Amino acid sequence: MRRVFAALAAAAIALTVLPARAHGVGTSARCAILMDGESGRVLYAQNIHEPRLIASITKLMTALVAVEQEPDLEQVVTIQPDWLGSEGSSIYLRAGEQITLEGLLYGLLLQSGNDAALAIACFVAGDEEAFAQLMNQKAQGLGMDNSSFANASGLNQEGHYSTAYDMALLAKACLENEAVARICATRSITVGSRTFVNHNRLLAEYDGCVGMKTGYTQRAGRTLVSAARREGQTLICVTLDDPDDWQDHEQLLDYGFATYPSTQLCQQGQGMGQIPLAGSLLPSLEAVTAQAVRFPLAQGETPTLEVELIGSLQAPVQAGQAVGRAVWTLDGQEVASTQLICAVGAASDLYTPDGWWARLWQALLG
Repeated sequence: MRRVFAALAAAAIALTVLPARAHGVGTSARCAILMDGESGRVLYAQNIHEPRLIASITKLMTALVAVEQEPDLEQVVTIQPDWLGSEGSSIYLRAGEQITLEGLLYGLLLQSGNDAALAIACFVAGDEEAFAQLMNQKAQGLGMDNSSFANASGLNQEGHYSTAYDMALLAKACLENEAVARICATRSITVGSRTFVNHNRLLAEYDGCVGMKTGYTQRAGRTLVSAARREGQTLICVTLDDPDDWQDHEQLLDYGFATYPSTQLCQQGQGMGQIPLAGSLLPSLEAVTAQAVRFPLAQGETPTLEVELIGSLQAPVQAGQAVGRAVWTLDGQEVASTQLICAVGAASDLYTPDGWWARLWQALLG
């Protein structure tokens, strides 16, 4: 049984994809996206599902897969001769040298070393082809439906591509991984005899920037994934084939923070209704939100709240027991939700007698 409580009026503004160049915002990119890092709401869209070469922003997937497969980053990796010889950017690994997996990850994400990418892939999966299979499995799990990975570095190769939208999903997952997020946000670090300096100049130039990765090949053009956090809100920006990416990212991030601030829809433990309770002296229990919920909203947008509760409870009941959901919709589409739980527990307080006591008890109760 479901009980639906009164709701607010629905908004008239479209939710998931706003028109490109909305409100005067535009980019020089072939593809661009601005996404809210918590909710996944798309705040700006420009050819976001068009498959493109992505260059070294591929390394975000390399790092995420490596950390999930080998969470002990202090493992010492001995560089094998057949792991060397990658084209392009390098941290100049040498056969036989030893370096921690974490050191390789810094070389991967800060210095964009293609040799670091190959070494990580071979260490984790045995060879790059097997590692690419892990990358594709992870992409499938993240809902990156228009992506395919063929190598760990991002070099141009048949069957290696992604989209702005898919890379934003990947960036969101990377930010949720403590190790990957920490390394992406590091401006510089010395590992042994090497000093790695992050190529992402937004870390120094944009207030609140927390990473993430640059990329370039002649065919792919300039690619960039960035993220910034202000007042508890995280925004993710991705551009593909963008000759003016630094300025475009700053403008898009400014637009997102100014136009779609994170708005609290409910507090943790906020009451959402009463549920009838049987088998207890308490007539009902209050259903409360299991967590605080926030969502980015533009001025004038008002989400609709719908509360779904089970019909009744039977004592005993444990505090925290799930009893329903609170769901917010905008323009008819679900945008946020949280589980509803019992604020307190309830024991079986009613005495159930038997024999002649039962008849007397029933008589006293009327």
